[in-house]
Amino acid sequence: MMTIDPDTPLTNFSHCHEGILSQLHHLADLPALLAPAALARETAQKSLAFFQDVIRTHHQEEEKDLFPAVKASAHKGEERLHIDALVDGLVADHRALEKLWHGLEPELKKAAKGQACAVSAVDLASFVAQYQQHAAHEEQAFLPLAELILGRNSNHMAALGLSLHMHHIRLPIAHM
Repeated sequence: MMTIDPDTPLTNFSHCHEGILSQLHHLADLPALLAPAALARETAQKSLAFFQDVIRTHHQEEEKDLFPAVKASAHKGEERLHIDALVDGLVADHRALEKLWHGLEPELKKAAKGQACAVSAVDLASFVAQYQQHAAHEEQAFLPLAELILGRNSNHMAALGLSLHMHHIRLPIAHM
């Protein structure tokens, strides 16, 4: 005859409670996990907007206004050749940085939506490091020289200022 252990059904209930309590313990951690996830979404959203609204516009203004103004005001010969080389390098930096950004952008868009993503830490670190290097080079090598060259003629500096100002003015739309 078969014997039945009368404690077995209760043991099963007890083991089930262990699983439930373990899952509830993980659930209790959820609020602490949501804050970093929300911060990650917000950082990705702000970074995407910042690149579009600030960095891309900054590059366009340099290439359309600043670089041509400095080139036009530079003395012919050695100074102009030096400026041409600096500008060519800075424009090449812009294209390289934009290319790196475009590689990061799809995963950042997913992160901004809270979707599963695989943002490459290596690619992101490379973008940041290259942009830091670009900005430092521009600040140390180009901008002091640009100030010297444009500062020789106050009209040239004023023209650059007016050109930049015009980019940021929102003209009223005429009603018809």
